[in-house]
Amino acid sequence: MGRTLQNTMINLGLQNACDEAVYQLGLDMEELEEIEEDAGLGNGGLGRLAACFLDSMATLGLAAYGYGIRYEYGIFNQKIRDGWQVEEADDWLRHGNPWEKARPEYMLPVHFYGRVEHSASGAKWIDTQVVLALPYDTPVPGYMNNTVNTMRLWSARAPNDFNLRDFNVGDYIQAVLDRNLAENISRVLYPNDNFFEGKELRLKQEYFVVAATLQDIIRRFKASKFGSTDSVRTVFDSFPDQVAIQLNDTHPAMAIPELMRIFVDIEKLPWDKAWDITRRTFAYTNHTVLPEALERWPVDLVEKLLPRHLQIIYEINQRHLDHIASLFPNDVDRLRRMSLIEEGDTKRINMAHLCIVGSHAVNGVAKIHSEIVKTQVFEDFAALEPEKFQNKTNGITPRRWLLLCNPGLAELIAEKIGEDYVRDLSQLTKLHKFVDDDLFIREVAKVKQENKVKFALYLEKEYKVKINPSSMFDVHVKRIHEYKRQLMNCLHIITMYNRIRRDPAKLFVPRTVIIGGKAAPGYHMAKMIIKLINAVAQVVNNDPTVGSKLKVIFLENYRVSLAEKVIPATDLSEQISTAGTEASGTGNMKFMLNGALTIGTMDGANVEMAEEAGEENLFIFGMRVEDVTELDRKGYNAQLYYDRLPELKQAVDQIKSGFFSPKEPNLFNDVVNMLFHHDRFKVFADYEAYVKCQEKVSELYLNSKAWTKMVIRNIAAAGKFSSDRTIKEYARDIWHVEPSDLKIPPPNEPRDAGQDKTPNGTAA
Repeated sequence: MGRTLQNTMINLGLQNACDEAVYQLGLDMEELEEIEEDAGLGNGGLGRLAACFLDSMATLGLAAYGYGIRYEYGIFNQKIRDGWQVEEADDWLRHGNPWEKARPEYMLPVHFYGRVEHSASGAKWIDTQVVLALPYDTPVPGYMNNTVNTMRLWSARAPNDFNLRDFNVGDYIQAVLDRNLAENISRVLYPNDNFFEGKELRLKQEYFVVAATLQDIIRRFKASKFGSTDSVRTVFDSFPDQVAIQLNDTHPAMAIPELMRIFVDIEKLPWDKAWDITRRTFAYTNHTVLPEALERWPVDLVEKLLPRHLQIIYEINQRHLDHIASLFPNDVDRLRRMSLIEEGDTKRINMAHLCIVGSHAVNGVAKIHSEIVKTQVFEDFAALEPEKFQNKTNGITPRRWLLLCNPGLAELIAEKIGEDYVRDLSQLTKLHKFVDDDLFIREVAKVKQENKVKFALYLEKEYKVKINPSSMFDVHVKRIHEYKRQLMNCLHIITMYNRIRRDPAKLFVPRTVIIGGKAAPGYHMAKMIIKLINAVAQVVNNDPTVGSKLKVIFLENYRVSLAEKVIPATDLSEQISTAGTEASGTGNMKFMLNGALTIGTMDGANVEMAEEAGEENLFIFGMRVEDVTELDRKGYNAQLYYDRLPELKQAVDQIKSGFFSPKEPNLFNDVVNMLFHHDRFKVFADYEAYVKCQEKVSELYLNSKAWTKMVIRNIAAAGKFSSDRTIKEYARDIWHVEPSDLKIPPPNEPRDAGQDKTPNGTAA
């Protein structure tokens, strides 16, 4: 979520008033804003996407709740010591959190372990351990529409009789100390992005958020006029018409068996009716196609922690496989491929398969990704129910990612086309008629230059390096991962360095290359990549022949509040994943909206950015998905490229020989060995095209006017990438609710008594 103060002032239309009032008190609002900690309750794009979605849902007047865990410690703070990443705990609640309100009156029990007892009256899950879920509510204001939605985060609390109702009453002190065991559930965020770690505590977290949330939703449904009771029992027929639940990846997949458990075991619905309601309630968003990221929980672990849920999953699977066998008799391989249970040394539950079977809609997050989901990853399921599979291209909120972080540009745009674009970003197309307006071109360039000077001052303060603000700011910020190919950027830096040294007199377009992002603490290769970038920076930044032509900076502790500073100052956005690996990307959209040009592969949403702006207005290079597939078929041989490309050979040899690590010449052996022998992401295969494309970038940068015109064409084409558009598509195609642009009256105005306060429609 990042910081809340400035976003709240903007959405309430109070920023100028607050700035002025605080100034009158002799304080500086910007200084005050810098004191607030980021709420870093997610890892990368998936978590930030949810935050943008909350802003858009409130702005579109949808009755929507965001549910998650109130981690005591969020994503770690990254320190760089001697070029290495070091993790520190993110104690973000140390000084309290003024935006949250604890709601103990809505506390709910969550059960773990125990056993299942079957009787004539049905299954009973008994002898369980109980943990309480305490909700904390954070308001989510819409933009200038007097709507305030809720983000409800659950915190784990031990019941007061925890460990005291047992036989060990003798050790009262130990029993109280053991409360920590239960409360550890919401202690810390697992810091993996695009990687599955099958730990028991993680599964507990996933079930904890799901069980508490579903009880909350059902409590709200029963209290509404729709949860009519038929003598004793609630009638749930209208449940899917009143409730839509969107699963943000497979992490909350246990919601499917949990809702079935509630309906069948507790509410005593017949299985078929319960299953029909469940499927119509859930929809699933897939966020990655990387096999190592797919959640596959060991059956033994689920059986121990959630024995009833395992039985329900088996029953879902049995009925699912019976259905497929009836359609494809004797096709045992299809049954194996489509089963929710994977056989092998350890039996595992494929959570993506569970989500597909238990949902009425499945979507990818960019056109190319949704195609890959349909035709490759889940092709058997798509063949069975093609109408279930959809695309919903990701977006970003223009409130935080333009108004808040780039007020100069936002104001300049408003002068030309009015202020309405903030709620309807498609209006940016009106900027096309100013592409040749010399004054506008100069003003756009001036805003960018001011942002660069401001960020350069920040860098000089934080990193003690002199930055040339007229140099091209070449920025690569995102989680560190092999598929995102920070290594390819690094090879380009080394190549530029070698060219400067080879011919110091030759014209060179000055660059400041900024790379930032966190590596998962257990991801050895990602940590080596960070060390390599810092080792290269050390050499480049201290070579007198290079001077101010080339500077390399590793941005420490990249997070939302730092993104808000660096993105408006960027000239060139690096989006260079191997085609077919980045589901969408959203940083790419933020840079586009803030007047940077993109160098990128035809991957994720880059494809649609090129479609909107015209491919000639992005720097597109490298293999397409088809080329990658073909190269896999032939077999990728890194040595071939190394032998054929002298500049690549030189760069790799320098890394290998210890040129960048003279005290430890073998330091980067693992990296070089990976590049030659098991590089799944084919860095060498795209190196030549990347370097040539970078030359075109430098050439255009020399012509400031032509560069800025291309920038304007990009901004004018960025409208599609508003999360408002994305949410309208979810609302219409999946949730079946209509967004409303009605501004509800402010609380100080009396409401029209005739108005129905709860307009009919689904809550998402």
